[in-house]
Amino acid sequence: MIPRRAGSFQDRAEVHRLRSAVEGGGTAVLCQVLAGMGGVGKTQLAADHARHAWAVGEVDLLVWVTAATRQAVIDAYAQAAADILHTDPADPERAARAFLAWLEPAPGRPRWLIVLDDVADPADLRDLWPPAHDRGRTLATTRRRDAALATHGRLVPVGLFTPAEATAHLRHALAAQGRTEPEPDLAALAEDLGHLPLALSQAAAYLTDTELSAAAYRTRLTDRARQLADLLPEPGQLPDDQSTPAAAAWSLSVDRANELRPAGLARPMLELAAMLDPNGIPQQVLTGESALGYLTAHRSFDHRHGPTPGPSSVTEEEATGALRALHRLSLIDHSPAEAHQAVRVHQIVQRTLRDPLDPDHRDLLARFAANALTDAWPDIERDAGLASALRANTAALIACAEGALYRHAAHVVLHRLGESLGSSGQVAAAVQHFQDLADNTAHLLGPDHPSTLASRSDLIFWRGQAGHASGAAEAAALLLEDQLRILGPDHPNTLTARSNLASLQGRSGDAPGAAAAFGALLEDHVRVLGPDHATTLSTRNNLALWLGQAGDATGAAAAFATLLEDHVRVFGPDHPHTLTARHNLAGSRADAGDLAGATAAFATLLEDRLRVLGPDHPHTLATRHNIAHFQGEAGDPAGAADATAALLEDRLRVLGPNHPDTLTTRNNLAHFRGEAGDPAGAVEALTVLLEDHLRVLGPDHPNTLATRFSLAAWQGITGDPHGAAKATAALLEDHLRVLGPDHPDTLAIRTTLTHWRQLAGEQ
Repeated sequence: MIPRRAGSFQDRAEVHRLRSAVEGGGTAVLCQVLAGMGGVGKTQLAADHARHAWAVGEVDLLVWVTAATRQAVIDAYAQAAADILHTDPADPERAARAFLAWLEPAPGRPRWLIVLDDVADPADLRDLWPPAHDRGRTLATTRRRDAALATHGRLVPVGLFTPAEATAHLRHALAAQGRTEPEPDLAALAEDLGHLPLALSQAAAYLTDTELSAAAYRTRLTDRARQLADLLPEPGQLPDDQSTPAAAAWSLSVDRANELRPAGLARPMLELAAMLDPNGIPQQVLTGESALGYLTAHRSFDHRHGPTPGPSSVTEEEATGALRALHRLSLIDHSPAEAHQAVRVHQIVQRTLRDPLDPDHRDLLARFAANALTDAWPDIERDAGLASALRANTAALIACAEGALYRHAAHVVLHRLGESLGSSGQVAAAVQHFQDLADNTAHLLGPDHPSTLASRSDLIFWRGQAGHASGAAEAAALLLEDQLRILGPDHPNTLTARSNLASLQGRSGDAPGAAAAFGALLEDHVRVLGPDHATTLSTRNNLALWLGQAGDATGAAAAFATLLEDHVRVFGPDHPHTLTARHNLAGSRADAGDLAGATAAFATLLEDRLRVLGPDHPHTLATRHNIAHFQGEAGDPAGAADATAALLEDRLRVLGPNHPDTLTTRNNLAHFRGEAGDPAGAVEALTVLLEDHLRVLGPDHPNTLATRFSLAAWQGITGDPHGAAKATAALLEDHLRVLGPDHPDTLAIRTTLTHWRQLAGEQ
């Protein structure tokens, strides 16, 4: 019995690939190319091919075998032998061998097509594959993707519907019942269902039965309180003779995968993956310490061999084996070569795993997944692709974890996500994330909870980074009051709040006030933490920095020199903190007028940072940035432009195009090329850069304002003082609004505006 044609069968590209694969005889295997736990339409494609071959007279004998088990194949062959060869069906094995022998080419034999549908295990077909020759065709369908399948015939991969095919499927299925829906609603629903044929057909049946609109169904689908099983038809209402609701059918696939070696690990591994990004999970997230802990604790029953032995810890090798088992059954797509997106899993598959879990188990699973992400998150994000994947996975986890990440305290992964957003250049997104986090912690944990205070602190920091220094300083002052009330004056978090407030005071234009605040804070850090504590040394660094900003370049250089000696004594010469102290000392020498000494110090520092940190470390790139900068300051703009161009290539590769450091490098490159004799090129480059600054950082970010200032200056240098004056006047208005009238940058803008207006004859 060939399965009847689905009501909304799609004439897909796979139809024609399949016909080509078996043209002239031979064997083809329809297998899944993407994860989906079945339901991509392999059986319908095989049935369509069988009907077509019979209708046009290409075959004389057609045998359809439901090949879920080895015995089922043997029984089907034996029945065919009894019908054709009149063999004794009492000995199925012998009859099956006789049938296979009869399929060998011989004069007068018919042209045949054998369909082996839904092969569960390629090993079941050992010695049962029909012979390959030009008078016969064999067509197998399977969810498996074992490499051995390719040895038996041509693989015809079957994926999901295309967006157009998926939308057409819904449209035709509803039209058959006299229903019409707006095309955008159907396309959006197809996207929600991941373009999976089985899910689409069952959703269409549900829509028809309930008379829901596609838009209303989408609302139910995104309601976390609703189970996936409640959004698909009952067994008696399934379309196209389907025997099992999608969720139940896929659960059987999970059980089957769980029996593969390493037994008992496929289900808990898939549960972890069900909490993360369906579009790609880094493998180290699923094979790290926390993931192994979850697998060890939740290794499940092996139905074939009994319970798994003892509480021995699952190894990374076994975890990888579980991924391969899930891949073989098409429950996931496992591509180890794609380091950042090694594991993909269909979102409907994820719902199938998540929905049956009781709330306590789901919460526990969410926290394990959060721990696994934290394990994989590097302290310094050298790999932009990995950082992006971890952010996407954390966002996916937040969407399905509900309140599980706020048990007793906000999970650290929530802070890592915000820090990563900000450090990657997505400052506005970081501000929004920490605003949401502060709101959530205040609501779920209370306004005085340490997590709420920490979230407010992070929010203040990134608001300052986004250019809202004055507003951030006001918020920091309020936070400090609460820290003093709740934690007391000597608590580390209170001291950190004072440090943040002092920095924001300086960035708001009050460098002397910032230096005074850090001086007072240093006394308390020495008293509470001791003179050699890393935080105390950091405060000394900030004090020296703001002394320099307040005009005491000589005093700042002396302070940095003494600080370096203490870093070497406390941390050693190669510690990153010590290298940073050397970096700051070199910069202070330049500020004090010793340009040659600063350049030599940066060159020596670069050698050590290359040796200790490597060429792609952000601090190594920062040292190259400073060397190029001082090369230009020393009168070699062409050489500085070449060095900056080389740096830009590496920052694009390492940090990506939207990172603030990359954008700053583009600004410097435009400047040095202008200094080297191409002012028009500088204007062109800065115009494009300004668009990117507005897109990435927003209009009020200090770097955006600085780029506008540079663009106006080069516009004037190219001979357009009127345009420069107009642009600078507009910039002054924004400086007054963002930074206030007394900020040093605002005062500098006023002076520059006077200059351009004089050149333009406007004064």
